[in-house]
Amino acid sequence: MQLLNTLYVTTPDSALHKEGEALVLKVNHSKRLQVPLHHLQSIVVMAQAWVSPELQRACLERDMTLVFLTERGRFLGRLEGMGANGGLLRRDQMRAHLDAGRSLALARSFVKGKLANQRQILQRAARESLPGEEHHLKEAAERLRLLQRQVDSMETMDQVRGCEGEGAAWYFDQFQFLVRQQRPAFPWRGRTRRPPLDPLNALLSFCYALLMGDCLSACQCMGLDPTIGFLHAFRPGRPALALDLMEAFRPLVADRLVLTLINNQQVDSKGFRQSESGGIEMDEDTRKRVIITYQERKAQTLRHPFLDQEIPWGLAPLLEARLLARHLRGDLEAFPPFHPRG
Repeated sequence: MQLLNTLYVTTPDSALHKEGEALVLKVNHSKRLQVPLHHLQSIVVMAQAWVSPELQRACLERDMTLVFLTERGRFLGRLEGMGANGGLLRRDQMRAHLDAGRSLALARSFVKGKLANQRQILQRAARESLPGEEHHLKEAAERLRLLQRQVDSMETMDQVRGCEGEGAAWYFDQFQFLVRQQRPAFPWRGRTRRPPLDPLNALLSFCYALLMGDCLSACQCMGLDPTIGFLHAFRPGRPALALDLMEAFRPLVADRLVLTLINNQQVDSKGFRQSESGGIEMDEDTRKRVIITYQERKAQTLRHPFLDQEIPWGLAPLLEARLLARHLRGDLEAFPPFHPRG
């Protein structure tokens, strides 16, 4: 799939060659794609694939970045020539980080995307709610709508972060109503972490960790420094930018996955136990089931709200990181909130 001058290779057993001034992709010796090299800025390989030495050399000569990820999306490494502009991008990232106005604008975008997606989850739940619960969900969704409208007028980072926190409080206050099956086995008493104190929180924390891995890989894939963020403050060892990118994906990827697992009874309370630290953790079978379902979710498609193209969910963090890189370089005037419809 070719998006934003980047070729994403997601088909197993692919082979990439250079033929003349074109890249050719074959699967089982059958040609599937041919792209002129001058149309590409980078290649991201997300599957077991063979890349010919001639193509690797062509990438180096043309300052095209060749990125390798595991099938699950974990970053392995980058191949780039001496003329690659990774240093320039990180310089632009740091300049934006140190510019209070630009940091504030980016933080607003991350929060607006998250609030919109949380609201979407609540609205969908209200349509499918049990008797007596609809008005709670609608009230919270309306509150999130009002918060969305206020974000652009906020003048300080503390205000934006406070808005994000207020939105999270309204959203998680209704989380019990999103669980329609197995409520006694998955009670909700509020968000707890480090450690999670019940099975539902354990599922959320684990899925957030999976999502964080994908957002971290997305930053590394694009040559961004994952520790230099905008909404999340800098702290040594903290992947602030990955956390920024992750915010809009939390409701639509992690939260929805957890609710699907419970409401479809793909997991049950027997798959959890209390650890020595007092927290709740999953057994190995439950953990494997969650990972498999997460990978299946990444294979499902959505229409990207900015590009207006059908893409797999697994590419969404990578595309958001690329859009952010384009904005930081000055190629994109504003960084749009991530809010797909439906």
